[in-house]
Amino acid sequence: MTPRVSVIVPCRNEAKTIHLLLDALLEQGFPLQDMEVVIADGLSDDGTIEAISAFQARHPQLALKVVQNKKRVIPSGLNRAIEAARGKYIVRMDAHSVPEPHYVSRSVAALDAGIAENVGGVWQIRPQNHGWAARSIAAAAASPVGVGDAQYRYSSTAAYVDTVPYGAYARDYIQSLGAYDETLLSNEDYELNTRIRQAGGRVWMDPAISCVYFARATFADLARQYWRYGFWKNQMLKRYPSTLRWRQALPPLFVLGILFLLLLGLFWRPAWMVLALGLAFYLLVLLAAGVALALKKRDILLAAGVPLAIITMHFSWGTGFLAGLFARSAQRRA
Repeated sequence: MTPRVSVIVPCRNEAKTIHLLLDALLEQGFPLQDMEVVIADGLSDDGTIEAISAFQARHPQLALKVVQNKKRVIPSGLNRAIEAARGKYIVRMDAHSVPEPHYVSRSVAALDAGIAENVGGVWQIRPQNHGWAARSIAAAAASPVGVGDAQYRYSSTAAYVDTVPYGAYARDYIQSLGAYDETLLSNEDYELNTRIRQAGGRVWMDPAISCVYFARATFADLARQYWRYGFWKNQMLKRYPSTLRWRQALPPLFVLGILFLLLLGLFWRPAWMVLALGLAFYLLVLLAAGVALALKKRDILLAAGVPLAIITMHFSWGTGFLAGLFARSAQRRA
């Protein structure tokens, strides 16, 4: 029997957490006989395949198949999964996310109603563990001070937007657009949504469609993640410069401003005073955000951790973006 929906999942070395996603898909308020799960595995070597096989043996009622993603990057994994999918609709997920019980049914209902060509929801951002750094990073990643107007991280209002995380769409439609761009190793969702909008399509975000997203657990991992985001955002903007948003321009401008004032101060000492005042104001804003979140969540350590996480996000994104300006090719891996 041909399924109506194919849930596609790019995956690599997720043995410890893949069961969280699969358990959540098993509990979806959508008929299991109308749904299949296609996992594109990027040659995992940590027991992920064995964990998936064990789940299949316990729950044969959920149709599940694994395809190889030899390039081991997300866009190629998504494309391999789409090629193997049989459903009319595609619901795209990540291996480290946990959709709420009506994620699939609400996505399908919106597509059936013709609300948009791509439908998505919001992230409920959670820490990976109970540590101070993980809690601080999760709080910062859901703060407008940290992420600007990325509405899918905190909004409670349904609206047409530029992009959504993951998304759900008709398989034939997305294949007609060429599916995912495999030369981009990050920002693949935003790039796809850009092409959807340029083709006259719409992107709809509904907070009733939500999933848990586990933020990075350490500041080092957060720095690497946001550097990669900044680098590949720059590569995407070289193709679609009109899609630049203020939240994306501010971090690299901030980093450039600091470098400019540092150098200018070698010849004009007052520049260092301007830099000191600017950084002091920036830190005060971040401290205010940290204290507000600490009070809201009743976690005093967030008063220091949230500013540190936001600084990491802004500087890593900004320097990654600037590095992308000088990259010769988007083909190499950042």
